[in-house]
Amino acid sequence: MLILKNVTAAQLYPAMVMENVDIAIEGDILHDIGPGLSQRYPQAQVKEMHGRLVMPGIVCSHNHFYSGLSRGIQANIAPCPDFISTLKNLWWKLDRALDEESLYYSGLVCSIEAIRSGCTAVIDHHASPNYIAGSLSQLRNAFLKVGLRGMTCFETTDRNGGLKEQQAGVEENIRFAHEIDSAREKGAEPWLVEAHIGAHAPFTVSDEGLSMLREAVKATDRGLHIHAAEDRYDVSHSHHHYGKDLLERLAEYDLLNSKTLVAHGLYLSENDTRLLNDHDGFLVHNARSNMNNQVGYNSHLTQIRNLALGTDGIGSDMFEEMKFAFFKHRDAGGPLWPDSFARALSNGNALLSRNFHAKFGRLEAGYKADLTICDYVSPTPLIAENIAGHIAFGLGASSVNSVMVNGVMVYENRQFTFDCEPIFAEARKVAARLWQRMDALN
Repeated sequence: MLILKNVTAAQLYPAMVMENVDIAIEGDILHDIGPGLSQRYPQAQVKEMHGRLVMPGIVCSHNHFYSGLSRGIQANIAPCPDFISTLKNLWWKLDRALDEESLYYSGLVCSIEAIRSGCTAVIDHHASPNYIAGSLSQLRNAFLKVGLRGMTCFETTDRNGGLKEQQAGVEENIRFAHEIDSAREKGAEPWLVEAHIGAHAPFTVSDEGLSMLREAVKATDRGLHIHAAEDRYDVSHSHHHYGKDLLERLAEYDLLNSKTLVAHGLYLSENDTRLLNDHDGFLVHNARSNMNNQVGYNSHLTQIRNLALGTDGIGSDMFEEMKFAFFKHRDAGGPLWPDSFARALSNGNALLSRNFHAKFGRLEAGYKADLTICDYVSPTPLIAENIAGHIAFGLGASSVNSVMVNGVMVYENRQFTFDCEPIFAEARKVAARLWQRMDALN
């Protein structure tokens, strides 16, 4: 047993703050929380935390680790006057240039930066059309190397090769889900990585593709992870080609359920929103990405039953993401206060609970020992009623001191258990080669 002694325990939802308490951890599970636990469990190992803020682990609920080597990109990118041209000229060139090496290093650096930012888990959405089979396993290797909990999937699409490409994407999702099932049965390693069934967006998935995705969801007992209504084009495409709203179309293929994750959703209809809520699915809001892509603002956040937060590939700093989500909402005249966005941030753990079949997101006995630990000297009283305000207006990723995943300190006193510099040095070389391959594409 391990005891984290003398912590300030803080929970975002339900909001809670307890000072001068201890947290006892048995294996990968929280065992007990309260004062004086070192006396109650005299045989336990004790780590003095000096009053540090300890929270349930932070989750980035929608990310793209394949974009990790795009920062400061020096490839020749054609002008991008709108969202679709941004996809075609930048992201769909980058994903076609990915190979086994570049994907692994992209996954590594993204995992490292996620943990440094305080994330214990990331829900990833992957694309590499010229490296499909085995790509998700390469990402899983990166997660496990760093110790980050996560989920990933391959974004099924027809944008490069029609039905054949869609079939290959679905097959990779199924293969990877079976790989996870096999690893769990063998029990050779901690259960840190899970699978979704991925699809890019409704406008690049045909009805034949949706039919294959339905079979994959049934065969694997996983949920769908898809972009929808990120831009108005997705909606107009669906109305023009299928005569249906976006999620209405997905629902007809039984692709909406309690494990469904829909990213963005700026232009979902009222009926689509009702369908998502009725099926108990999640919408993941990505405020900074929406601003960067100039796609508009989601003015319907108050109508979403299960709202979570993601970055859509703009790093994994969820403290920053929550701030932007709140401030943009206020700028747009929205009525919500920081506590609503703190709950959305906490909802990433609800997604984990549904997919890992365990309890995440609270500082209570029986919950997973995924913890974010921060150095934070509060200038004002820190209480349950204002913990969200302390994040919105103060606490940030620079405060992160340590991160525990599955009962293991993967990042302690701002240090990993391995040397990161050689990884970043090699990643810089790999990135330069990736950019060269992008320039060689038509």
